[in-house]
Amino acid sequence: MSKIVVAIDGPAASGKSTAAKELAALLGYTYLDTGAMYRAITFLAQRSSFADDESKVIKLTQNLDLSLRFENGVTRVFANGEEVTDFIRTPEVSNKVSEISRIAEVRIELVRLQRNLAKKGSIVAEGRDITTVVFPNADVKIYMTASVETRVERRYKEFIEKGVDVTMDEVSKLVRKRDQIDSGREVSPLMKAEDAVELDTTCLTVEQELNKIVELIKSVEQNSRPK
Repeated sequence: MSKIVVAIDGPAASGKSTAAKELAALLGYTYLDTGAMYRAITFLAQRSSFADDESKVIKLTQNLDLSLRFENGVTRVFANGEEVTDFIRTPEVSNKVSEISRIAEVRIELVRLQRNLAKKGSIVAEGRDITTVVFPNADVKIYMTASVETRVERRYKEFIEKGVDVTMDEVSKLVRKRDQIDSGREVSPLMKAEDAVELDTTCLTVEQELNKIVELIKSVEQNSRPK
């Protein structure tokens, strides 16, 4: 296929980002980290002290020049030419990003940008409404999940590796709150698309996850070839 869209949805710390990055690198596709885009807006709004002012957050989004560069396994995020990569993964941003992402006008603007990026070639996109809203016609749709306990352990490990001072209990509350907000929001709630393949990663290694996804992609490619 000349161009293919692989869309991966799922709750926080289900393994989406790791799998999507590895898959994109393996296949030579562009990696689209939609969560980083929402985090960038959240960080900028918090820095300017208007994260609770919806109208100002909307204006910020509509006037923002946002770009992503995936280099050496890291998504580098730029806002109006300023790199904000190191500031968007803090507990403060994580605690607020679901609220920002509930704003309809913010989602509309970012979905437009995400779809434009997909026009340039094959991509692996991951987030929370990729299979249902952003790319409903994606060639491969995956809903990745894992037990809450596993997801809390993964997120806690991420924070510790980045030197963030946080307790397991705090991370547990953060993940559960994120789940509640993402699944309960009125605009583009987190949900499994009817035609998405569910992949429980609780007991899977990253290599096993990739093998399963690659098999799905191969199946789509074979079915798309002229007969």
